[in-house]
Amino acid sequence: MTAPTAQLARRIAPTVLRGVYLPRAADAAAFAMTTYGIPLLVLATTGSAALTGVAFALEWLPRLGAFTVAGTLVDRHGTARVFRAACVLRALVVLTAALLLAILDAGAPAAVTVMALAPLTGALTEFSYVAAETTGGQASQASGARAHRVQSVLLGIDQGAMLAGPLVCGLLLEHGSPAVMLSTLAGFSLLAAALAPRQRALLLDAATRKSGLRAGWRTLRSLPALAWLVGGLIVSNIAVGLLQAAMPVIVVNELGRSSVDAGLIWSAAAVASLLAITAARQAIDRWGLWPVGTASAAIAATATLAVAQADTYRGYLLLIAVLMIGEGGLTVVLRTLRSHLIPPDVFGSTLAVTILLLLLPFPASGLLVAAIPPSQLGYAITAAALLQALGLATAFTRLRTLPAMPA
Repeated sequence: MTAPTAQLARRIAPTVLRGVYLPRAADAAAFAMTTYGIPLLVLATTGSAALTGVAFALEWLPRLGAFTVAGTLVDRHGTARVFRAACVLRALVVLTAALLLAILDAGAPAAVTVMALAPLTGALTEFSYVAAETTGGQASQASGARAHRVQSVLLGIDQGAMLAGPLVCGLLLEHGSPAVMLSTLAGFSLLAAALAPRQRALLLDAATRKSGLRAGWRTLRSLPALAWLVGGLIVSNIAVGLLQAAMPVIVVNELGRSSVDAGLIWSAAAVASLLAITAARQAIDRWGLWPVGTASAAIAATATLAVAQADTYRGYLLLIAVLMIGEGGLTVVLRTLRSHLIPPDVFGSTLAVTILLLLLPFPASGLLVAAIPPSQLGYAITAAALLQALGLATAFTRLRTLPAMPA
C-alpha cells in the first residue's frame, strides 16, 4: 500500500458512513431528480417532444464542459469544498426557477425558464458528482481488496436514488406542481451540502498533486484494461442514452400514458439494478471481474435488442429492467477496476476524463430524439442496439488477454 493510500485508510475508514455514504445519498437523490425530472418537466410544461429531446441534450452538453474543469478543481481545492459549493448553487438555481414558474404565465416565459434549467442544473450536478466519485474512489483505495464492496454500496446508493427519483418527479408533477418538484430537488441539494464533511479526508501536497485533463488522459492511456472497458461502455451508452431521451416521448406521446408511468419504468429498472449490484458483488468475489463483466455485457446487449422490438408499455417496463441488470453489473466492474488502477494523485483528473468520455453519447442522443419523428425511434434504437452488442463484444474479447482484468 502506497503512502497516500495508507493515509487514506487511516483517515477515511472511521468516517466512511458520515463522510462518504450520507452526502452521496442526498446528492444522488438530487442527481436522479435532475436527470429524469427536468425532461419530464419540459414535456409537462411545453407538450413538445422536440423540446424534450433538446432539453435532454442541453442537460448533458454542459456536463461535458463541466468535466473539463471539475477534476482539476477537486484535485486542487478538495472534494468537500467543490461538493458543497455545487450543491448550494444548484439549490439556488432550482429555487429561483420554482419562484419564476409560480409567478409567470404559461407559454413562452415558462418554456424558457424550464429550458434554461437543463444546462444550469446539468453542469452543477456534474461538479458535485465528480467530487462525490473522487471521495468514493479514495474510500475504495483505502479498502484494498474489498474495493468492489465499497463500490457496490456506492452504486447501490445511486440506484436507490434512481429508484425513487423518476417516480417521485412523476408523482409531484402529476399531483403537485413544477414548483413543488423543484423545491424538493433543492431540499436534497441543501441536505447534501449540509452533510458534506468540513474538510477533505486527504489533501495531497503540491509536490505530488497532478491535475488537468492532460494528466488524466495520459493516465487513462497508460492503463489499457481501463481504456478498453471505457471504450466498450462509450458505445453501450449510445443505446442507453437514446432510451433515456426517447422514453418520455414514447410513453407519454406514443403510448398515451402519464408522466408517472414514464418515471415508473426507470424506478422499476432501478430495483432490478439494485439486485444485480448485490449479485455482482458476490459473483466478483467468487469468479472475478472478467466473467462477471462478460455476462453483464451479454445481458445488456440482448435486452437492448429486444427493447427495439417492444410495442407495449409492459414490454418496455420489463425489458428496460433487464437492460439495467446488465448495466448494474457493468458499472460495478468499471468502478472496481477504476478504483484499483488509478493512482491517488491523479484520481480526480482521470475520473473526470473517464466520465467525460462515457457521457459523450448522451447529448447526441437528445439531439437525435429531437431531430427524428417519434414513429422512427424504433429504427434508431435497433441500430444503437447492434452497435452496443458489437462494441461490448470487442471490448471484452480484448480484455480477456490483459492481466489486470482477470486479476
